[in-house]
Amino acid sequence: MSSVVRLPRRIYRGAEISRTPKIIDDYDFSSVYQPILSPTHRKLVGYEALVRVRKNNESISPFTLFEQAEKNNQTPELDRHLLQLHLDNFAASSQAVWLFLNINPGTCIHPEASLEKLALQCQRSGIDPEKVVLELVETASDNPTALLEFILKAKAHGFQIAIDDFGMGDSNFERLWRINPLIVKLDRSLLVNAENNSRARMLLESLVKMIRESGSLVLLEGIENHTQAHIALQTEADLLQGFLFARPSNLKQHEPELTEQALKRIIADSSESSAQDIRDQESYFRLLRFEILEACHSLSRELPFSTACNKLLEVDGVKRCFLLNPQGIQQGNLARANPDIHRGKFNPLYHSAGAQWNHREYFRNALERPQHISSCRPYVGLPDAKRTVTLSTMLPGQQVFCVDIHPDEMFGGQLEFPATL
Repeated sequence: MSSVVRLPRRIYRGAEISRTPKIIDDYDFSSVYQPILSPTHRKLVGYEALVRVRKNNESISPFTLFEQAEKNNQTPELDRHLLQLHLDNFAASSQAVWLFLNINPGTCIHPEASLEKLALQCQRSGIDPEKVVLELVETASDNPTALLEFILKAKAHGFQIAIDDFGMGDSNFERLWRINPLIVKLDRSLLVNAENNSRARMLLESLVKMIRESGSLVLLEGIENHTQAHIALQTEADLLQGFLFARPSNLKQHEPELTEQALKRIIADSSESSAQDIRDQESYFRLLRFEILEACHSLSRELPFSTACNKLLEVDGVKRCFLLNPQGIQQGNLARANPDIHRGKFNPLYHSAGAQWNHREYFRNALERPQHISSCRPYVGLPDAKRTVTLSTMLPGQQVFCVDIHPDEMFGGQLEFPATL
């Protein structure tokens, strides 16, 4: 997860490491585990192992601990000690779920030796490597070749692979496809941004979809409130993790049933919220359809174009109306809601009388479905460079009546138009 300590990468040579590092004797270590949940199965499917450190009955930051270990060139020894601690405590719980272990970048430099040690540690704890998910940050290693070699050898030993904090820093899809992990954990900042920005939310949904289509499961971590949970569920992410469901705890103290009950309540609340959104959107679409048909009737009675569109332009989100002839050429200028108020910077594309739009999806939709009000896929509108959906329908005389809408202005940017109203 994003709070895991990451240190500068360096090569650790066995001759430089003390056999009994004092750093291990000087501190008290304990394992805590944070649940990882499947919203589809509505149950707990794994734990991420984390360390809690104390010295003289005072809590010590893991960052401070690893910083000291790195300074003394004792990180590999400390790493092995903590991995064994996590494995032993997990084995005692006898749960049929994944164990997620964070792997230090230095471990990847000599993959065969480090993986053999880890496999031996699993054997001592009685844990099948297939239950162990190794979390790696694909940008953490200065040697991507060594990282890829580590991953290939880890898979050969039976370990599963998760890429952690994807979307942070220099993350890229080329490396992701080469690694081909079982799970991709998205950096929490993507979820936080999605909570506050509708465009970031759309990008998050697209990212989740792309990763899933590439063959990996997606885990969204750091979920701390119901809004973030609702967004995470809407993305169709495969796995969820965060304080909202459960905080890291000792496995002896953790009650999986309570965590799963919390998950089910959160899913139920999110489903009800989605159902209400659907009802509200359906009401909006009914109003929109009514006003578009009224405008069409007014045009058929040969009312002036701006007059025919007046009521329609008062509907939330509606920005422009325009007419196309049978060849897709715009007839006159646009009828606009609150013209020029939000025009902003100079834009030579603002005036569009005589422009030809026969290559646009909305024009083709009207030709293919002349008796319907069709919607096109979102695109960037040229007059204002904003995300736009255009509704279109055929008028008598083969003219096409078009209505531009800014969907991001309603329903938190989550308005999804049906193919036809």
